[in-house]
Amino acid sequence: MDASQGPAELVLMAAVARHHYLDGRSKVQIADDLGLSRFKVARLLDAARECGLVRIEIGQVDGMDLDLSARLQQAFGLTHCAVHAARGRMGEDSRAALGRTAARLLTEILRPSDVLGLPWSRSVLAMTEHLTELSPVRVVQLTGAMEVAGVDASAVDIVRRVAQVAGGDSSIFHAPFALDDVQSASAIRRQASVRDGLAAIDAVTHAAVGVGAWADGLSSIYAVATPEERLAAAREGVIGEVSGVLFDASGTPVVNSLSDRLITLSAQQLVRIPDVVAIAVGRDKVDAVRAALHGHLVNGLVTDDALATALLTT
Repeated sequence: MDASQGPAELVLMAAVARHHYLDGRSKVQIADDLGLSRFKVARLLDAARECGLVRIEIGQVDGMDLDLSARLQQAFGLTHCAVHAARGRMGEDSRAALGRTAARLLTEILRPSDVLGLPWSRSVLAMTEHLTELSPVRVVQLTGAMEVAGVDASAVDIVRRVAQVAGGDSSIFHAPFALDDVQSASAIRRQASVRDGLAAIDAVTHAAVGVGAWADGLSSIYAVATPEERLAAAREGVIGEVSGVLFDASGTPVVNSLSDRLITLSAQQLVRIPDVVAIAVGRDKVDAVRAALHGHLVNGLVTDDALATALLTT
């Protein structure tokens, strides 16, 4: 507070601020009420903010840090952004919390004419567990299935579950996410159901995906790669993956022997989807998420405050 201002000026400043910010009165109305010029009112309001008498804060609603969400959205030019305030909801599992927020976002933005693409992803699975209503969209499978310890759901299960909530059609295919070799993957892709399922991805308008960082414990794809493939990918600059689409630090897709044995959408199909919302948790993924954003592989983000803050400060 500016000590050079006397009590009378400070009280007048407080009165003007109260009328404007709490009572919603305009500067002209306040000027008439208090016998001041509107320019004097404007100067008092500016001074009230500058000296700390008035502090404007954007609060949290339903566990979302709305100020951080807005700043992150502006910084990266995102179509959609929602930051879960983990510090504000202690005890709630972060992935479950993000799934809940992502489910609400999809419910809000999807329209009956849209086509929703969903891959195998633990974050996407968490989202489906919170979906209770959805526009009657068509739901399309983006990747093959993957067996993960402790997780009893496949890519087909994810798509069917969401299609049931939406009451719309679905496009599914039965295939593993990762094959043992490139030849087996090529043979699987030639099967009519898989070929048609992958072709259906071209119609997708919205997708919800996870983002994996190229490190142990941070990517399901990293987990199925051989030690030789991990080293080769690292030499090629791979920093992360979205639904099995590998990419480097600039967000440029990388195609190699590992990606050739995955049953998933192509990098070209991914970048052609108009609206791709990533669900990602934890600051350990900051480099991968930043690269995916810069490379326009995703243009929306549901995340936690730790990762959001890291994206803005590192």
